[in-house]
Amino acid sequence: MQAEPVLVAGLIEVCRATIAANSDHLCALDRAIGDGDHGTNMRRGCEAVSAEGESLSSLPFPDAVEKIGLTLVMNVGGAAGPLYGTLLMEIGRELRKSEETADFPQVLKQAIDAVARRGRAHAGDKTLLDVLYPVHAALAKRSPLGDIARKAERSADRTAAMKAMRGRAAYLGDRSIGHVDPGASSCALLTTAICRYLGEHRPQ
Repeated sequence: MQAEPVLVAGLIEVCRATIAANSDHLCALDRAIGDGDHGTNMRRGCEAVSAEGESLSSLPFPDAVEKIGLTLVMNVGGAAGPLYGTLLMEIGRELRKSEETADFPQVLKQAIDAVARRGRAHAGDKTLLDVLYPVHAALAKRSPLGDIARKAERSADRTAAMKAMRGRAAYLGDRSIGHVDPGASSCALLTTAICRYLGEHRPQ
């Protein structure tokens, strides 16, 4: 499965720019219920991916996605690196196995389930899964990209009403309620950026 090198490069850049622009906001969210470094960690990971952009763009799409995931695991601190890395590595592996017959919603569902296993978390635990599962549901219904982006944003906002059950925030118990989960927020930001980019640069 090949993808235009410019598309891969564009997706890498839009994700890097989105996280860079929102790094301080993500750190502020994380300070309320965690270590306060989620934005910094995500920015470091995205910059590491960007630094390899040229070589990544020359790879078949599944290989590029898997290598991006590995790069994030190696460069993003905290829980975010393994979780985002698992998501992308699993997507790359599943796409490679299925080649041109890939049903992306099914591929995404398998990757999200792998993230859930890695983090020992479920929907409702106040994590990035609370964005990923609704995004998958919208994608499976073949919703327009704009609707998927809005679903991601609303889903992240809804984590404010949840009690954290995993990660450092879980130690706060009920005090975690009222705060948006930083991982869910970064996931929504990236989903929205990707949807907007694909809407503007959809391959013909």
